Amino acid sequence: MRATVIVIGAGQAGLSAGYHLTHRGFRPAPDDSAERTFVILDANPAPGGAWQHRWESLHMATVNGIFGLPGFPVPQTDPDEPSREAVPSYFAAFEQLNRLPIHRPVKATSVSRADDDPRGELIVETSAGQWHSRAIINATGTWNNPVLPRYPGQDLFTGRQLHTRDYVSADEFAGQRVAIVGGGISAVQQLDEISRVSTTFWFTRTEPVFRDGPFRPEFEGREVIAKITAAVEAGDPPGSIVANTGLMWSPYAIAARERGALVRRPMFSAIESGGVRAADGSFTPVDAILWATGFRPDLAHLKPLGLTNERGGIVMHGTQVAAEPRVHLIGYGPSQSTVGANRAGRDAVRALDRYLTG
Repeated sequence: MRATVIVIGAGQAGLSAGYHLTHRGFRPAPDDSAERTFVILDANPAPGGAWQHRWESLHMATVNGIFGLPGFPVPQTDPDEPSREAVPSYFAAFEQLNRLPIHRPVKATSVSRADDDPRGELIVETSAGQWHSRAIINATGTWNNPVLPRYPGQDLFTGRQLHTRDYVSADEFAGQRVAIVGGGISAVQQLDEISRVSTTFWFTRTEPVFRDGPFRPEFEGREVIAKITAAVEAGDPPGSIVANTGLMWSPYAIAARERGALVRRPMFSAIESGGVRAADGSFTPVDAILWATGFRPDLAHLKPLGLTNERGGIVMHGTQVAAEPRVHLIGYGPSQSTVGANRAGRDAVRALDRYLTG
């Protein structure tokens, strides 16, 4: 099967790319009569990207905010509606309205070059067969690549260990002693929830920074994006946007603080069968460890292209991989946010349009 452009991923970034491809005259593949075609491959069984996998208690009132997809404003939602239901419903309506050619569930397993021609075809191996294309827009996000730190004695722990992506609800920890590891938004949200039904202990590597005032995207947002953009242009691994902006005193953070749950402990140095051991030798017994330690870009399928340098980064020019102009990464680096993903989808399609015409 062939498509001029293959979009891998159908989250916010992938849907944005699909929209802009359609509006630049690309037609759904396979279509031998069309000069330029595209297809979107989605590893998920249904619309919604990673949102369909979020924990049950994450409601629209507590998410960071969803920026509307191109030409399709976010409808009014019930603040108490679970985000794992509201956002996929919104994505599904967008897909239907724009008649996007999405194949699911189809997982891209590898992307390689067909030959040594720098403008030749790329081969995309998938769970449903092989595709050939002239260009790739990668929009696979981070959900399937969780960061799982390793500590001495970790395999000896007899309790439960799980990552944020495996978290469902606080009810499963009722009456337990739970170590929550991580200094990001998800860690604070889950700390607030779990501390209502259990005894929690919050561990982070560095002291979390809470902002005293509101985040001003028109000023600070530009600075953060510029910083991350400079990093990816230099080939450094992209940091998260939240890591560069700090934490907000959101209602859930305030609630956790008022209950005495928002007390940070320095990171433990080892794990034992029944708990964690601090560097000073003190021991904290726990029944479960929740690793709210974030995610990294999900790019394992691009490994055959050899894009990653010795530092674990990829040199980028905008959304384009510097060493491989047939590949664009969106929802990566400075375009991790929903508004950034929208813009990256547009920019990638614009650049590929120029590339394909010559």
